[in-house]
Amino acid sequence: MIAIIDYGAGNLFSVCNALEYLGLPASVTRDPAELRRASGLILPGVGAFPDAMEMLEATGLVPTIREEAEKKPFLGICLGMQMLFDRGFEFRERPGLGLIPGSVRRLEPGPGLKIPHMGWNSLRILQLSPLTEGVEAGSFVYFVHSYMADTPAEYLCAVSDYGEPVTALVRRGTIYGAQFHPEKSGRDGLRMLRNFGRLCGEGGAEE
Repeated sequence: MIAIIDYGAGNLFSVCNALEYLGLPASVTRDPAELRRASGLILPGVGAFPDAMEMLEATGLVPTIREEAEKKPFLGICLGMQMLFDRGFEFRERPGLGLIPGSVRRLEPGPGLKIPHMGWNSLRILQLSPLTEGVEAGSFVYFVHSYMADTPAEYLCAVSDYGEPVTALVRRGTIYGAQFHPEKSGRDGLRMLRNFGRLCGEGGAEE
C-alpha cells in the first residue's frame, strides 16, 4: 500500500485517482503507524511553502516522514517536492524537511515569460532515474508553480527550460521529487507513477 500523506494542503485525490487507475493500492492518511507500514510514501502539495510546512508540522508527522523517507520510496510532488529541501523563501524564509540539500526561490524566467510557469513543458533528462525508465528525453509534463529549487548537480535528474533551467526531477537515495504533476501529465506522467509503484513493490497495470 502506498500512503499519500494528508496534511490539508495536498492535491490528494487526483494523485489517489491516478494510482487507482494504474491498479496501485493507495490510501490517504495522516496516521503515523500507517506511514510506517506503507510500501512507499507520496507527499503532494499546492499553495505556499511556509503555510504548507506549518500545516505539516501541526500533524506531528515530520519525524515519521524524515525517518521513513530514508527507508522506502518517497515521492514529493510540486510543492511537496519543494518541501523536501532545506529551506524556502516564499514570502519569508522557512525551513523545509531537509531531506535533499538545497533551497527554493522565486522563478526568474526573464522577458516575455509569465509567472506562474503553467502548462506543458519538455524534460531534459540529465541522469538516469528509476522514475524516468521508459520515458523519452523531450517528453512533455504539466507544471504549475512560481518557485523552483536550487540543488547540487548530483541530485538533479531532469530540468525543463523556462527562460532558465528549472529543476524538474530530483533524487537522493530513496527520496524523489517532481516539480511537475505526474498525475496530470498524461501517458508519461502515468509511466513515472507506475515506475514509482514498482519501486514500492506494487505491480500495477501494464500499459
